[in-house]
Amino acid sequence: MTEQADVIVVGGGLSGLVAATEIADAGKRVIVVDQEGEQSLGGQAFWSFGGLFLVDSPEQRRLGIKDSFDLAMQDWLGSAGFDRDEDFWPRKWAEAYVAFAAGEKRDWLRAMGHRIFPVVGWAERGGYDAMGHGNSVPRFHVTWGTGPGIVEPFERRAREAAKGGRLVFKFRHRVDALSITDGTVDRVSGAILAPDSVERGKSSSRTIVGEFALKAQAVIVASGGIGGNHDLVRTNWPKRLGDPPKFMISGVPEHVDGRMIGITEKTGARLINRDRMWHYVEGIQNWSPIWPRHGIRILPGPSSMWFDATGMRLPAPLFPGSDTLGQLKYIMSTGYDYSWFILTQAIIKKEFALSGSEQNPDLTGKSWRMTLRRATNKGAPAPVEAFKSHGVDFIVRDRIEDLVAAMNKLAGNDLLKLEHIRMQIEARDREIANPYVKDAQVMNIHNARRYIGDKLIRTASPHRILDPEKGPLIAVKLNILTRKTLGGFETDLDSRVFGAEGSVIPGLYAVGEAAGFGGGGVHGYRSLEGTFLGGCLFSGRNAGRAAAKAVG
Repeated sequence: MTEQADVIVVGGGLSGLVAATEIADAGKRVIVVDQEGEQSLGGQAFWSFGGLFLVDSPEQRRLGIKDSFDLAMQDWLGSAGFDRDEDFWPRKWAEAYVAFAAGEKRDWLRAMGHRIFPVVGWAERGGYDAMGHGNSVPRFHVTWGTGPGIVEPFERRAREAAKGGRLVFKFRHRVDALSITDGTVDRVSGAILAPDSVERGKSSSRTIVGEFALKAQAVIVASGGIGGNHDLVRTNWPKRLGDPPKFMISGVPEHVDGRMIGITEKTGARLINRDRMWHYVEGIQNWSPIWPRHGIRILPGPSSMWFDATGMRLPAPLFPGSDTLGQLKYIMSTGYDYSWFILTQAIIKKEFALSGSEQNPDLTGKSWRMTLRRATNKGAPAPVEAFKSHGVDFIVRDRIEDLVAAMNKLAGNDLLKLEHIRMQIEARDREIANPYVKDAQVMNIHNARRYIGDKLIRTASPHRILDPEKGPLIAVKLNILTRKTLGGFETDLDSRVFGAEGSVIPGLYAVGEAAGFGGGGVHGYRSLEGTFLGGCLFSGRNAGRAAAKAVG
């Protein structure tokens, strides 16, 4: 007999867990299906830095940051650049999400035990005009406990619901088809995969040991994006960003493959903005990889000098931390798919952080003692120093001559000319002598240090790159790192999916990355950061509550 529930959720990541717990709390029975094992519960959110976009929070106000819904909405629209007919619902989602971030989001999470690190980060700073891309103020709130800390409240709620019989987990169940009866999506079917205790994130077995079918009044697709499938990334790569990179590394495990997106589309679901995507340009190859082509993103402060593959400094305002897709577009326009940071030990100590829960044991482990060492240690945080010592993309030398020679050797060419690199660094260094300058990046450094959070833990004191007392010199080869799908299934504010003809498909919902984090692309073309986890929370909550009401 086909097992039945009120709602089926496909995917045990953050958006799926949020949806499932809302359904269970409403007294309905829900089945959560996931092709991975129980050890992967929480999906990509587990691996994240745990950043959340909040507006006018107590943390901001304590640091003297003046934020508001109007300012946040201005920043969101300036970054999104909505310009298509199909942006109607994404824009509705954007307005609703910013209101959520400025309203009940923090208190809702806090009631479940979620806590926030007190120093607010300043991501995607832009550098254009007031109506352009970027956050006007710091809004990146790091979860105390990073990714696991944002997953924990919902995993706890889900397990409690499972004990009460309202929620059933079906791990190692791979959905291969959705079925429609009388116009309503009401059934999922697929393959049961062999049990596999492989470590979280590693590629698991695809051996089939059985089949399954499940029936419900509604199905919520929470299956994530395409970042682990480089072929699909290249297929959807937009011409506005140049040709797709020949070499990329992966910010997500291999099972983030987009299979379920194609399966859902076959039911008639309308997929929009598939050419909108979010990939990082500060990717480094993991010296101790977990998944294939495993890469980590550097979260840089504003001081590293950034050069393209030919040795030209990136133009203003494409400084570290300013405009991810602007940097990606520029880098790909050079004809090469990599770039370089040149910095000092003083900069790496103060400014380098690595994205990912496993790269931040102090924050992830909720250790105040370890976290305080970031400000007092002689070196950079231990994971950063480990990459500096073992990472294939890091070069450390005392002299600029030796550094540039090693950079050319690592790249396998002679594109970098010593005198050209030296000239650009020395010109920048001459600007350091005064607090008033014309070098836009140095202006940006001074602006960053006006914010107490950056001055304390994220921005080094301005100094000459070639000052031997601040050395040694460090070069980092930066790769394109796949990460997020910004487009997805078009949904209304209840996360109900539209069909190709423009009508809602009864019984079908989509959340998280599969829905472009809401509406089929709530971010538009660019993200303000801290908004991916938030999109999972908001879309999952909306879908869970709406589906619970709809099933009666």
